[in-house]
Amino acid sequence: MSGVDWRHPAEDPAPTPALGARPAEPVAAVLALGANLREPAETLDAAVAALSALPHVTDVQASPRAVTAPVGGPPGQPDYLNQVVTLRTDLAPWELLAVAHRLEQEHHRRREVRWGARTLDVDVIAYGDLVSDHPDLTLPHPRAAERGFVLLPWLWLDPDAVLAGRPVAELAALAADSPGVRRAEPERHRLLAGRDDVVPVRPRAPRAPGRDAIDGSAP
Repeated sequence: MSGVDWRHPAEDPAPTPALGARPAEPVAAVLALGANLREPAETLDAAVAALSALPHVTDVQASPRAVTAPVGGPPGQPDYLNQVVTLRTDLAPWELLAVAHRLEQEHHRRREVRWGARTLDVDVIAYGDLVSDHPDLTLPHPRAAERGFVLLPWLWLDPDAVLAGRPVAELAALAADSPGVRRAEPERHRLLAGRDDVVPVRPRAPRAPGRDAIDGSAP
């Protein structure tokens, strides 16, 4: 049996009152998804479908997907598919982080190598206007403003998007990796629908990730 501890900080209570507090009204949040193992397109479809099915989450919108070379980590990794999802939620920030972690677990994510290949990576990029400097959930995401593979899909979804007071379009133009980010070809079912930037077709019974904070049983 492996001696690696697969627990994630989000499985524990929120470390600060601000991260553990549910908002009085739903807030806008942004997630970044990426995958480069197994079947990345199917994985992203399933992740977006699961988010769309969750209690306390509405208005899920998924960006067109980007194909990008890995940034950092071991050499020889396959290219990534990256996507940005915007949504509205009345979950606490820490609960949303738990959602992200449980989605990764559902797709067998293992945190063995930093920036290594992964079946699914889900990052919380922004949660309303909340600013947090806690190391387990820094908001806005501390490196998102420099990542073209996050900024460009977000820009494709929302040309007026803003991150930490700066237009995403401006940040994307400055990101060093932006020239290597290319838009993925639309999948056939999207072409038949006449759109290439919609939330993927949902399976008949999408499986929501985990329980507790995301099934309405948490306080």
